[in-house]
This record gives sequence, structure tokens and C-alpha cells, in this order.
Amino acid sequence: MSAINNSQSPKSAKTSGKSAKSIAILAVALIAFSAIAIIQGATKVKLGLDLRGGTSVTLTPRASEGSKVTTEAIDQAVAIIRQRVNSLGVAESEVAAQGSGTNRQIVISVPGQTGEKIVQLVGQTAELRFRQVLVEGTPNATTAAADTATATLPTGVTPELNAKYAALDCTNKSSLQGGSTESPDIAVVACERSGSQKYILAPAQVLGSMISKASAAIDQQGASSWYVSVTFNGEGTNKFGALTAAVTSLPVPQNQVAIVLDGLVVSAPRILGAIPGGTAQITGNFTQEAANNLANVLKYGALPLAFDQGEVLQVSPTLGADQLHAGLLAGLLGFLLVFIYSLLYYKGLGIVTVASLLVASAITYLSFLLLGEWIGFTLTLAGIAGAIVAVGITADSFVVFFERLRDEVREGRSLRSAVESGWVKARHTIIVADMVSMIAAVLLYFFAVGGVRGFAFTLGLTTLIDLLVVFVFTHPLVSLLARIPFFANGNRWSGFSPKSLGLKVESDHTENMKG
Repeated sequence: MSAINNSQSPKSAKTSGKSAKSIAILAVALIAFSAIAIIQGATKVKLGLDLRGGTSVTLTPRASEGSKVTTEAIDQAVAIIRQRVNSLGVAESEVAAQGSGTNRQIVISVPGQTGEKIVQLVGQTAELRFRQVLVEGTPNATTAAADTATATLPTGVTPELNAKYAALDCTNKSSLQGGSTESPDIAVVACERSGSQKYILAPAQVLGSMISKASAAIDQQGASSWYVSVTFNGEGTNKFGALTAAVTSLPVPQNQVAIVLDGLVVSAPRILGAIPGGTAQITGNFTQEAANNLANVLKYGALPLAFDQGEVLQVSPTLGADQLHAGLLAGLLGFLLVFIYSLLYYKGLGIVTVASLLVASAITYLSFLLLGEWIGFTLTLAGIAGAIVAVGITADSFVVFFERLRDEVREGRSLRSAVESGWVKARHTIIVADMVSMIAAVLLYFFAVGGVRGFAFTLGLTTLIDLLVVFVFTHPLVSLLARIPFFANGNRWSGFSPKSLGLKVESDHTENMKG
């Protein structure tokens, strides 16, 4: 009868020691990352909109008034829209640009909200306005009157405005969310963006659309401080010149002009003199970052973006829960089918498949937890589909290795020798196959939008996990199992019996014939 050679060499013993060490290191890493997840409070996978319910809006920016859409303008639009969405007071809202270059779309996802309010809020072009400061005070000032004894209000401040001023508390975070769309033709109350000051502002005389250029620069001749240079178009030059001429001789704070974006004061510089030439410099104790941020705000006012509304997706919490259960059930069925097939076809060797898939699942789950905490990753239905597809990719890696291994045994090598020679021949195929999946995942992620990117991300992540598991767990585990007599001696249930390998069984008796 053909049998499996079970000889052992010092090299084989050394390989087994490396295999045990590899599995031990992986176990320690899993325990360590599990502890990190618990310490950071990452105990639940963050679910996407389609699994927990809410509203998703896709907007495509387009140029208006002859302006071009630029990457900077899109980034600024994302920041402003995020501020508007946060004004709804909803936790875990997401605003992000997806796609590449100037062809990006802006995707807004807000859980648990109806779509009408969101579409109305985010679909408006951000308004940048220049308003004269009438009153400047502390974040929780109770009156605009400079003299509380006489309660005399400054010029331009009505009792109604004073009441709004008193009611506005800039120490409250809800007052700093912005999103105001009040008419430029009326006086308003507003908070400074960081909440450090509170203002009453006159009607706007200059709009952001009147800016033609804005940039941050450093004063090379003076104190090497940063400033922002602003250039207005023809209409802006006339109106800004008139505004600065009117306020330059007034006392503080009426000689200040506030730059207001979406209802929040970004800056309120004093006007040191009339500026009729259409070019102004905003100076102060600016850092490079602060100067660049203000320049971006001003440039966005000069480049108003309109939006073409795309898909508006509304998912009820009940439907989201149903989709989550369906996705998990599909994943579980996929696992069970792979398990059953592996045990029926590979018998005892199928245990390696089961153990490897369980380890891959544990690593994937930990990755979802930690990435949700570190980069805000959310699991969507498309992401679950990507993970389920990866089960098949992982199973393919096992099949390639196991079949190469069995081929080596059929050629007469011992099981221990066949594990190493079969692995050398199989790993190249495994790497190439996984790289094809990775390339597809990367291309989908960078060139697709919406749910397809979630599919691509989880597909790429789980493909990398497949490589990790095959190299540091599956191959080492098979190397250790090859030392066990149950496998090494070709037990009928091991998957290495002559019958399982398709080897011919020689007869143990001789037939005689009498004539």
C-alpha cells in the first residue's frame, strides 16, 4: 500500500518552531488591539446611513457667474456645508467630497433626519458679507447700551435688536453653528466664530461675490507678520470705498467692518482710512494658518458655487435594521457554506480553513472598530457586500495552497516537506490573485462615489487581511499539523489518505490459480 513518508529533519523542526512563534505573535497582537479598542471605547461598529436610517444628499458643484470650480472652492464648500449640517444638532453627521480633482461630488449623510430640511439647508450657496459693526461686546452681554444707567442705545440699534443681542449667548455651542441665511438688507446679531465676541451688525453693503482675488502673504519688510490681501471688482471697489470712507472717522467699534460667513463673524478689522482703490490689506496677529483660512473664506465669497442636486436617499431606521440583519445573515450563510465545503472535501484539513476564516473575521471586526474610532469609518450595506466577497477570496487562497500541498504529497514527498515546497509554489499565485483584487479595490475607491466606495474599501481591507492570515496563520498552522501523526500518517479522515489524494492502493494479497 502506498503511504506518506513521515521522516523529520532538523530543518523541519526549525520550521515548526518558527510557525509556532508566528501564531503566538498574531495571538498577542489580537489581544493587544482588542485591549486598545476597549480602552478607547470602540465597542460597536459604526454603521452607515443605509443601516441605521437617515438621509443622504449628493451635490455636484458647478460654476456660476463665469467662475471656475476649483479644488480649493470645493474644500471650502465642504467646510461651510459641514458647519450648516452641524447646526441641526445631529451627532455623527458626515460631509465629504468624493471623487477626484474638480469632478468631485459632495455627499452629506445625516442620521435620523428628514430630507427636506437638509436639502433646503445645504443646497444654498454660502453668503459672504461685509457689515459695519454697530456694537461689540462680551459673549453673554445683556444689553447693547454703553451706559446701563441711561440705557441709551447706539445709533442704528433698535430695542428689538437689543433684545436679540441680549438673548444671544455666544458661550453656547449651538450659537456657533452658523447656517444663517438672513437678508443682507437688515441689521443682525452674530457671534464671532470662536465665541469670544458678540456683535450687532449693520445691513451689508458689500458681498463676497464682489471680491475678485484674495491671498495670504507675509510682510517681508515689517515685522514678518502674516496679512491677507483682498482685491475687489468694479462694483466692489465702489461700494467698499464708500463703506470705508463712512466708518473711518467713527469711534470704536463703529469703525470696524465685520466679515461675516454664514451668520458668523470671521474677522472684524478696524478701518484705518478710506480705501477707494479696490485693494485692501487685513492685518493683525495672524498665524500662517489663520491668514490662509481667512483668505480661503474671502476667495470662496469671490467664487460662489451653485449645486446641482443629485440623489436624495432616505432610509427609515426600521429598513436600515432589516438591511443590517439581511447583510449579516448573508455573511453567515457564506461562512457556513465555505465551512461545510471545506470539511466535506478536505476533511481534517478543513479545520485549517475554519480556523483561518475565524481569525480573519476577528481581525476584520477589530479593524472596523478601530478605524471607526480613528478615521470615522462607517460600515454600509455595500461594505458588508465587500466583506462577503472577501470570504470567497480568502477561500481561494486556501484552495490554492491545499491543492499545491496535496500535489506535492502525490509526487512522493513527506507531508512536512510537501508543506514547505507546496507553500513556495502556492504563495506566488496567492499574492498575484490578491493584488488583482487590491488593484480593483483601489481603482473603485478613487474613481467611484457613494456606496461603491464603501464596497471598495472593505474589499481592499479584507484582501490585505487575507494575505496577512495566509502568511502568518494558515501556512504556520499547516506546518504544525504536519507534525501530528493523524495527518502525517495519512489517516482516512485527515484529507491525506491515499484515497483522498487519489493514489492507487496496492493489493496486500496474491491470488493463485490452479490448472
